[in-house]
Amino acid sequence: MTNECVFSIGTTRFDEGYTPSSSSRGTTNFANLARGDDREQNLRNAVTMMNTRVNELLHWDNPRGDRYELELDIVSVDLHLASVGDDAAFPVIEVLDVDIVETATGTRTKGIVGNNFSSYIRDYDFSVRLPGHQATGVPSDFGDLHGQVFQRFLESDECRQRFSQPPVICISVSTSRTYTRLTNHHPILGVEYVSDALSLTDEYFGKMGLTVRYFMPPGSVAPLAFYHRGDLLNDYSFIALAGTVATMETFQKIYRPEIYSANTAAAQVYRPSLDYGNYSLPQVTYDRVERTQLAATQGKFTEVRLMKPYGDVLARWATKQSA
Repeated sequence: MTNECVFSIGTTRFDEGYTPSSSSRGTTNFANLARGDDREQNLRNAVTMMNTRVNELLHWDNPRGDRYELELDIVSVDLHLASVGDDAAFPVIEVLDVDIVETATGTRTKGIVGNNFSSYIRDYDFSVRLPGHQATGVPSDFGDLHGQVFQRFLESDECRQRFSQPPVICISVSTSRTYTRLTNHHPILGVEYVSDALSLTDEYFGKMGLTVRYFMPPGSVAPLAFYHRGDLLNDYSFIALAGTVATMETFQKIYRPEIYSANTAAAQVYRPSLDYGNYSLPQVTYDRVERTQLAATQGKFTEVRLMKPYGDVLARWATKQSA
């Protein structure tokens, strides 16, 4: 039987010349940076922050602090619904693929795919479906379909042929949870924290088959949440992990400076807050209001263009594939 849904993958280089494609999801951290009169300077500053940070983390045999630079590709995943027609494709996932390059020799080390995570179905879940259940609480099946679609992508030939390792998603810790520092320490990821309970985001990523650990890297002021399959500490090289930390810590400093550009580091017991006033702004313009509005707009777009007309087809396919 012909599969009802298949995936295709496209890439776009993220650098100071980056321009979002018309099909790119507009609420991604990188797309938001690439608009307005200051777009090139925004992108240049963001890339510089990433390269500075990766050299801080990979400081050995690196006396000038310029041994490495990052190359980032935006990976866009489209879902094709065969029963609708050959041209019926819907953008479902965007992540980042990171390579680490030695500036003197051009030697390239493959980094981690994932890092940032953007999803139209996730926008729908959090911006449309969840608000519609405020009176009754979070639906018991919240995130099920999104998680199944994500896992079908990881199992697909398109993903397996393109990427040799499972993704690692790295995002902000939750402002609704309290984190306690452990004694466990990793050379790149830094000191580990544990949460007092799983957040809704943690549970949502859990339905994608990902578990979470929280680490505050050396020189950082707040822990990051790392969502992964397998063994986070042993499945990935130090260089690959440094590429992810440098990339996503930069985005979080831009997106959530109250937490990741705070002027004091997280204490042993830590509760993140966006109301914290003692922080430094990076030299990058970022419109958080626009991002929030676009998430709602794209959630509604997903409801109208995907979930209402084809949600049953998608659910049947995703469930069948996981059986």
